[in-house]
Amino acid sequence: MVYELITKRRTIRKFLQKKIDPVLLEKFVDAARLAPSAANRQPLEFVVVNQEKLVGQIFEHTQWAGYIKPYGRPQKGQEPVAFICIVVNKEISSRYYTIDCGAAAQNLVLAALEEGIGSCIIGAFDKKSIEKMVGVPKQREVVLVVAFGYPAEQPMAEHAGTDSIQYYKDEQGTLHVPKRELHRVLYFNHY
Repeated sequence: MVYELITKRRTIRKFLQKKIDPVLLEKFVDAARLAPSAANRQPLEFVVVNQEKLVGQIFEHTQWAGYIKPYGRPQKGQEPVAFICIVVNKEISSRYYTIDCGAAAQNLVLAALEEGIGSCIIGAFDKKSIEKMVGVPKQREVVLVVAFGYPAEQPMAEHAGTDSIQYYKDEQGTLHVPKRELHRVLYFNHY
């Protein structure tokens, strides 16, 4: 079941404007907090944003899909309906938290996908503005922002025939995401 979810997971950048039950958002955070953590320090905290006005403000401070700019940014009426900001508490740990962040983000998106909800992990955002908007205290920092919503698109994974991993949209607007083939990245015992 988990492997199946992993193979189905694609980044979503077009969302239906259907609200997500706050109980589900809390479930996603619960999955994230259970992710592995270096030395079990658990420095991550999470800010769920689902108030429509604040979601819109955060959206304005994010950047989307650099390869296909400006076509990768959700258009009016296709924006995410929620965000979860992953915050590091640097008083707990200032080392290895980026690894924790990656594991937590993956748990967030897989838990969401299990519920039929799409997501986009965003690393390109105006950190200072978003931290101010959600009231992040000193000694804490927003590391990632994850967008959520019910999918309004179905991106396709495909084998990268060459070394190009650049995603693209076809004439119908379908997003194609090249993935390196297993035999090109897997080694047993020796490189």
